[in-house]
Amino acid sequence: MADERLNGQNPAEEMLDGEALTDAVIELCQNKAEEFHYLGYEHATWEDVWHCVNSRYAGKQEPPLHRIVNDILTLRVNGLMNYLTLSALKEAPLS
Repeated sequence: MADERLNGQNPAEEMLDGEALTDAVIELCQNKAEEFHYLGYEHATWEDVWHCVNSRYAGKQEPPLHRIVNDILTLRVNGLMNYLTLSALKEAPLS
């Protein structure tokens, strides 16, 4: 089955186009959100994971793919919760 998916290519040689690459990154974020669900954080979404990771690159050049993947896979619950808390505080109106 894996040979069919790779069309005989070595996994290191498989090249993804824009849409397939986006789908692969979204799938990674979904897997990370599912991991957080297993840890009791039921409301974590893949969008939250992506926004948290993507916020690290604000104002910088687009990072290489391996860095994005590493940042998603190594994201910890406390990092996501800190990001979500700060985001909520930034959006709260000042009274």
